[in-house]
Amino acid sequence: MVRRVAVVGAGASGLAAIKSCLDEGLEPTCFEQSEDIGGLWRYTDQAEEGRASIYRTVFTNSCKEMMCYPDFPFPDDHPNYIHNTRLQQYIRKYAEHFDLLRHIRLKTLVTKIKKRPDFSVTGQWEVVTQRDGKEETTVFDAVMVCSGHHVYPNLPLADFTGIQKFKGRYFHSREYKEPDKFRGKKVLVIGLGNSGSDIAVELSAVASQVYLSSRSGSWVMSRVWEKGYPWDMLLVTRFRAWLENILPTALSDWLYVRTMNRFKHENFGLMPLNRASRKEPVFNDELPSRIACGVVVMKPNVKEFRETSVLFQDGTVQDDVDVVIFATGYTHAYPFMEDESIIKNRDNEVTLYKGILPPRLEKPTMAVIGLVLSLGPIIPTADLQSRWAVKVFQGRCMDTCQAQVWKKPKATLLFFCSLPQSFGNSTTLQLDYITYMDELASAIGVKPNMPKLLLTDPRLALEIFFGPCTPYQFRLMGPGKWRGARDAILTQWDRTLR
Repeated sequence: MVRRVAVVGAGASGLAAIKSCLDEGLEPTCFEQSEDIGGLWRYTDQAEEGRASIYRTVFTNSCKEMMCYPDFPFPDDHPNYIHNTRLQQYIRKYAEHFDLLRHIRLKTLVTKIKKRPDFSVTGQWEVVTQRDGKEETTVFDAVMVCSGHHVYPNLPLADFTGIQKFKGRYFHSREYKEPDKFRGKKVLVIGLGNSGSDIAVELSAVASQVYLSSRSGSWVMSRVWEKGYPWDMLLVTRFRAWLENILPTALSDWLYVRTMNRFKHENFGLMPLNRASRKEPVFNDELPSRIACGVVVMKPNVKEFRETSVLFQDGTVQDDVDVVIFATGYTHAYPFMEDESIIKNRDNEVTLYKGILPPRLEKPTMAVIGLVLSLGPIIPTADLQSRWAVKVFQGRCMDTCQAQVWKKPKATLLFFCSLPQSFGNSTTLQLDYITYMDELASAIGVKPNMPKLLLTDPRLALEIFFGPCTPYQFRLMGPGKWRGARDAILTQWDRTLR
């Protein structure tokens, strides 16, 4: 019987894991190496070793109705897109509301996780932690890894000829915090991802010139969509997912490109090499106007660095470059795993059953939470993943336990969870958000029963199908049902307008 669960990391995913354990009567202990909860969303003036780092002006790309914990909506007075300081406050209020803080050990670093000698029978783990120079080893029945994937920067200097000769300053975007120190400089940002485009736009207000280099282009989306509503309230719907699934591939791709190409990307040097690719788009409301104003200039990939200049693949040369910022993404790393093959990283991909379970374990008592990528918000994804994982730990998620898919060498339901690559040609597998959420929800009995709702509550059924797939849908029925879910769904547009 699983009772004691170790949770690694007290960010948004870690808190969801703690609460899911408590809801099922388990005893979680969460280890957080920093001095406070919040993970990625806890801003600090300096990047800290071993934890995610954000710049001062980061806002969410998902709106508040789509990205909240499903049984804890954002306050009505919050804007639709949330600054990192407000999101950190919301995360703390969530932890306080559900009494999660007493299960968290701050300033405690997990240094090693290894199987117990009798793991094949008990499924137990030894977790070695360090605090104030003292080491402690504790036995747990299960482990939930919630350490995130924006911690270890990918800085591919070997791919850039001549970078050693470059006399200017260069660093990874993880180190970037605010624009003031770049006033009057010529700055090259490498990587057309969310961070790269945000930094380029922000620097364009103070730098003498900003250049933004991209190998493969990307779709650029605005947070503000049709009629001024949030993009995800309009695009992430069950109706749209159903439509894309029944349409022929060619027609579905055409519809996707038509939706994404709201302005002619090719005119701005942004058009993706693979137009129909569902890789993560860039969310930036200002980049096209900054390009149109000439303060951000799009460039192809860098061919060679020289002492004070940069040669690009199209043969153009830019002189007097002062600073280069590599917004080139992150790599997976789990330095605390004694056996690296358990969470296997090959070519920056981790193979996990349903994007959660390491597939080669004799006992399914480890879960990786918050690693999958989809065109949807991470907080409700991590919440549902945690609820599913806890059921698996207890042997109550029979589709997994009976099939024992994690033992099969060619399991059909393995997901390759890749990091979003701001740099280069991304091979990231983008899961369809609603399909993935429904798959997990069905397994634990919390997927909305549409036929039943059509008969008993047609107003709610229509809002669920045609309206946004907000997190409250997965707290309507079944285990973990929240009595406020129906009202939250029917009033979600009111809160958006407010």
